[in-house]
Amino acid sequence: MVQTPSKSLTLEEFLKLPETEPASEYIEGKIIQKPMPQGEHSTIQAELVIAITAVVKPPKIARAFPELRCIFDGCTIVPDIAVFTWERIPRKENGGVANVFNDSPDWMIEILSPEQRVTKVTKKILQTLKHGTQMGWLIDPSEQTIFVYHPHQQPEVFDEPEQEIPVPAFASELRLTVAEIFGWLLE
Repeated sequence: MVQTPSKSLTLEEFLKLPETEPASEYIEGKIIQKPMPQGEHSTIQAELVIAITAVVKPPKIARAFPELRCIFDGCTIVPDIAVFTWERIPRKENGGVANVFNDSPDWMIEILSPEQRVTKVTKKILQTLKHGTQMGWLIDPSEQTIFVYHPHQQPEVFDEPEQEIPVPAFASELRLTVAEIFGWLLE
């Protein structure tokens, strides 16, 4: 849902507004509230965070964050999953993870909800790719298809069960097929 305020807000004004549930994003001067996740979306999101974290967190390569606000280039987005490499995770003085992430993720994953438009989600992924994101995934549970976006390349489409989905180089130990990802919906 796009909310058009009576007067245009700046990013700074948007960030002072109370958080919404589900999260709202600020893109191109517009406030866009994300749809409430449903069963398929939540299942894939939870399982992917677990799968990614199991591979990249123990060796301190990266970390997967669900629903993390990322602020960059005059916008703020909340990817379903934002993966940041270890050295790019903002830290507090005591070494703990900071609350504010003023950068685009290294890997962005979006899971399409039934009422979401592919165009809006794709534009958001393309925006992050312009600002340092190494890879974007768009997972469509209803079509059992995964689109993989790389900077300066054509998107790839994965819809055959045995196809292994590409991951960023830093997560090269992670191996997932189309069947495994959509198989989580049957468990």
